[in-house]
Amino acid sequence: MANGLRSKVHFRRAPGKPLSQAHAKANAARSKVRSAVEHVFACQKGPMALFVRTIGIARAKTKIGMANLVYNMRRLVWWDGRTAPA
Repeated sequence: MANGLRSKVHFRRAPGKPLSQAHAKANAARSKVRSAVEHVFACQKGPMALFVRTIGIARAKTKIGMANLVYNMRRLVWWDGRTAPA
């Protein structure tokens, strides 16, 4: 892509042909990042019922930032509540 940008879209195989090793490896690397990010979005969309309807980007950023803070606090409480394996 132009201007130093890289595509983050997964590669697809051609009909009737297998996916090349290089493309499979690239898809695996992209899936690592995607799985970590999509879990947070799913939590915000589902249990937290995050819906941003504000006037102004600053307020929207604040609302999303607060939702991220709540998500991180919930994770901290969950990690603190776990017992260490014996």
